[in-house]
Amino acid sequence: MNNDAVESKNADEQLREVLEQLLEKDEDITARAVARCHPTINSASSMTRNEARRELIAEYQARQDELRRWRGATVHRANAATAKLLAEKDRRILELEAQVQLLTSSHLAAIRAVGELGGFSRWAEFYAGYTAAQRVLGAETASASDNVRPLHANSDRL
Repeated sequence: MNNDAVESKNADEQLREVLEQLLEKDEDITARAVARCHPTINSASSMTRNEARRELIAEYQARQDELRRWRGATVHRANAATAKLLAEKDRRILELEAQVQLLTSSHLAAIRAVGELGGFSRWAEFYAGYTAAQRVLGAETASASDNVRPLHANSDRL
């Protein structure tokens, strides 16, 4: 690396530190404010002309907007209302987790049924590009194999 590249990298690391400080202090994040706080870059145009720096500032501005939105939403509510809202959100998270678990189990059972009927090779071809899905389903198969009974055991129903 040449000297300019090293200096630029150090300046960008310092930029991230300055942005974190502004975010913690809840000061408006602007190119001018960053230039005022930055130890080596003194002009706002040095922030806005460089695409990487401009994008980093925009990212932190978005984070600041989100933090302010959340803070504003909780400031206007009483603590009891905030606690109630948090409890509702926790309940909703638990419901969604239970739903995901149910859907995973039902899909796993459907996949096993397809496999027992001889269609597993087709299913495996379809999901050949989805190794993560196969890995998850393989782990689920190992843990839930006792719950499945073969279809041929109930052949008298047919």
